[in-house]
Amino acid sequence: MKRIFPASRLALLPTLLAVGCLSGAGALSAATTNYLADLDISQVSQGWGEPHANLSVDGHPLSIGGQKFAKGLGTHAVSEFILDLGGHADSFSAQVGVDDEVGQGRGAAIFKVLGDNGQILWQSKELHSGDAPVPVNLPLTDVKRLILAVEVPEAIDFAHADWADAYVVYGKKGRPKAISSIHEEAVILTPKSAPTPRINSTSVVGERPGHELLYTIAATGDRPMTFAADNLPAGLLLDPQTGRITGTLSDKGEYAVTLHAKNALGEAVRPLKIVVGSQIGLTPALGWNSWNCFASAVTAEKVKAAADAMVSSGLINHGWTYINIDDFWEVHHDSKDPTLQGPQRDASGHIIPNPRFPDMKGLADYVHAKGLRIGLYSSPGPWTCGGCVASWQHEEQDAQSYAQWGFDYLKYDWCSYGGIDKGDTLAGLQKPYQVMRAALDKVNRDILFSFCQYGMGNVWEWGAAVGGNSWRTTGDINDSWGSMAGIGFRQNGHEKYAGPGHFNDPDMLVVGKVGWGPSLHPTHLTPNEQYTHISLWCLLASPLLIGCDMTQLDPFTFSLLSNDEVLEVNQDPLGHQAARIAVKGSLEVWAKDMQDGSKAVGLFNRGYGSATVTANWADLGLTGKQKVRDLWRQQDLGEFGDSYSAEVPRHGVVLIRVWPAK
Repeated sequence: MKRIFPASRLALLPTLLAVGCLSGAGALSAATTNYLADLDISQVSQGWGEPHANLSVDGHPLSIGGQKFAKGLGTHAVSEFILDLGGHADSFSAQVGVDDEVGQGRGAAIFKVLGDNGQILWQSKELHSGDAPVPVNLPLTDVKRLILAVEVPEAIDFAHADWADAYVVYGKKGRPKAISSIHEEAVILTPKSAPTPRINSTSVVGERPGHELLYTIAATGDRPMTFAADNLPAGLLLDPQTGRITGTLSDKGEYAVTLHAKNALGEAVRPLKIVVGSQIGLTPALGWNSWNCFASAVTAEKVKAAADAMVSSGLINHGWTYINIDDFWEVHHDSKDPTLQGPQRDASGHIIPNPRFPDMKGLADYVHAKGLRIGLYSSPGPWTCGGCVASWQHEEQDAQSYAQWGFDYLKYDWCSYGGIDKGDTLAGLQKPYQVMRAALDKVNRDILFSFCQYGMGNVWEWGAAVGGNSWRTTGDINDSWGSMAGIGFRQNGHEKYAGPGHFNDPDMLVVGKVGWGPSLHPTHLTPNEQYTHISLWCLLASPLLIGCDMTQLDPFTFSLLSNDEVLEVNQDPLGHQAARIAVKGSLEVWAKDMQDGSKAVGLFNRGYGSATVTANWADLGLTGKQKVRDLWRQQDLGEFGDSYSAEVPRHGVVLIRVWPAK
């Protein structure tokens, strides 16, 4: 029988063992103390930064409530450290709190210790910097898996969470093993596309008068396939073999078109509304961006390969459209890499790409020839985030260059503009985006305008008024549960600012092979976390920008990106963003109104074990029986009277669509 020590005794156990003060059973003489800091802390998943042994997340000596600690683990919420104990550990002890480095009263964190099946063994109150360290002393009899988690009540800002003097004691020789995550099989839920035609492209598109339109009818089904369009207005042409609609319309108005896709097995029909006016980007952008896989290693050849893969994989047939170059297509200000060197601008002030991108117009033409659109990146400051030439005092010339090259999308990243304006006034935050908006308005091309300034000044409240088609609401994402969940579930309340032509952007997708440079790795998100990621971003009506290397798409990743019923939630022309309509502990229900009167509903489990999540019709504003369909499995589930409940796995989701029953 294992001996359980009282909390006061447990706290002294390492010292008592060291000086030989314990006597009795022989097994105690072999007891071992295993500090978290001595384990493989690379397995920590956290929402920002890197974990540190014996230091805070910012690299300072651990300090909680004015008390210094030599040993411990410095993390950042939302974080998780999973230990395989083998069922033989005796106890866990720690002193926890928010590190003093963030300043008195800042940050907010809740520490949790969980056992098998996500059972909460201990939980702190909400802690802030300056609060005294809170002791944790827990027996671990027969616990096989220990999860040390840090959550936040709202935002993760300044949640520098310390597990000070943290250790696991074994009554006899033993050592916990840090593991990256609980193993899950990558189960493909998306059914394979039928051989009969199905049109998947967005049902509404915006164009400014006199500007060039490129719209590809995205359709799955066996090839060969031919395309047709009824009531296509004069000025537009349809290629019946490729399904590409091109041309220009001069007169403002709405044009109702009927699309057809036909193969040997049947025909699909779908309406398309072409809106000619002041708004473009009427549904969120669907595409790819180079940053999360290649970062500073991007080249024109890799961009072409991404476009090739978008077509050869079949993603183009599911509505994916944009191929976007992020930073490092420009000349770097001081790099020794010859592929980043060269003249920055010509004699007239027009920007010159670096040697990796010798022909920007040719690159745009290459992408357009595949029925896709292309985007690029700059900053309102003198330099981009990576230190390349940006648009400061050359906004009109750069906009002219982008249009002449044939680009369709601009991501505009605050970065070095902070050296020009501190961004401490609303007028200062808005000005650089107003300047570039005016420059884009002068060119004869529709260029989608994406603000990237990390949510400063509550950009969602004014982004549309300043002319943005989307705006980042958050800092950069990474491929961890802490980052993805911490960002995605914080979007509640922003829904009233989203609509056709202007959308909140919680950053790019982190499924597939990512790496932010030449070396790539499979995403650290578990399969269920990836389902949560795609489901939540679709409900949020967020731009969906694939961040992985599309030349290395595996079947599971492809299935995440090719479920047409899930993508319809994102591309719904009503343009609504989901709101959180119910929360019970770690269980949440989010719902989004759809144009046809149905609701898309996500049942999410942010907890550490499987749980039943319920969507009550009353919470959704519904009465009477409702028909429920599982969108990932594309299966009708039946009719339900007052609610729908589902068993949802750890960090998982069940995504449904609900209609009144007939």
